[in-house]
Amino acid sequence: MLVPTTAYQDQAPGTSGLRKSVKTFQQPHYLENFVQSIFDSMPTTKDAKLVLGGDGRYYNDVAIQTIIKMAEANQFSEVIVTQNGILSTPAASHLIRKFKTDGGIILSASHNPGGPDKDFGIKFNTPNGGPAAEEVTDKIYVASTQITEYKIAEFEYINLSQIGALTIGQMKVRILDPAKDYLALMETLFDFELISDYLQQQGHAVAFDAMHAVTGPYAVALFEQRFGCPAGTVMHGEPLTDFGGGHPDPNLAHAEKLVDLLFSENGPFFGAASDGDGDRNMILGHNIFVTPSDSLAILAANASIAPGYKDGLKGVARSMPTSAAVDRVAEKLGIDCFETPTGWKF
Repeated sequence: MLVPTTAYQDQAPGTSGLRKSVKTFQQPHYLENFVQSIFDSMPTTKDAKLVLGGDGRYYNDVAIQTIIKMAEANQFSEVIVTQNGILSTPAASHLIRKFKTDGGIILSASHNPGGPDKDFGIKFNTPNGGPAAEEVTDKIYVASTQITEYKIAEFEYINLSQIGALTIGQMKVRILDPAKDYLALMETLFDFELISDYLQQQGHAVAFDAMHAVTGPYAVALFEQRFGCPAGTVMHGEPLTDFGGGHPDPNLAHAEKLVDLLFSENGPFFGAASDGDGDRNMILGHNIFVTPSDSLAILAANASIAPGYKDGLKGVARSMPTSAAVDRVAEKLGIDCFETPTGWKF
């Protein structure tokens, strides 16, 4: 079905997609206009495949249903969505590459708060799994300023709570476990048996704060099920539409419960938290906060220990407003170090 529409002039994607208030996205045709602009910027949508999911924030469920309907009307052959639409940004990137799709739509406003009066976001990742480059987002924006109609199919609500597959019109919808494929990838990169054995030893307790955002199911599957850590190792593990009233920004102020635990007398030796869509983190040791810049430098310096990086890194990169700690590591290792502008698209 073709629906006439009027273009909005404020749909220029930022450093990581389009972020606006929920009420802005709830304006007539606002979401549909932007999604159609994404589709129109692709080389073709006929027989294309799309990965779809988000961080679980308010309006995610409505948007996912709309996007599936639009994908069918735009002649996509398949949409790969995760159970209940819960999908972290890194896991989405992996699914795009694994299933060789034509891109992916991730519904997230990252660390911005969620709820009816809070924020929503939508971003497009290209077939390489990475964020859309400027030439792509520029094309999307131009399309959004000129759009006069969008395509959408009419069918009933799709139940995404059960893993499996179904056919909607001429299109297949595949519903996957949100964590399974991503953890399988991680197990090829890191020695899970060694880590599991280490965490079983006395004095090696850990804590992870998912902040009621997207990483809860991943963290439970990894720490409590795969590594055998005690139940409760993952804090705030259930994704909630308003993030439990919190701010899913992993820092000392917003992950206060985790910080208090790590700085307590008998606290765990390691703690971590992640943001709304799971692509940023905070690392803590017992009685110590590890800055993100130092974390990157430490990872780079020791990457060759992990099986997936046994041959070493080819290079490292950091955003401009961060410390030069990793630069020193790169110099020591004799590898390239790149400084980029702020923003995930770089």
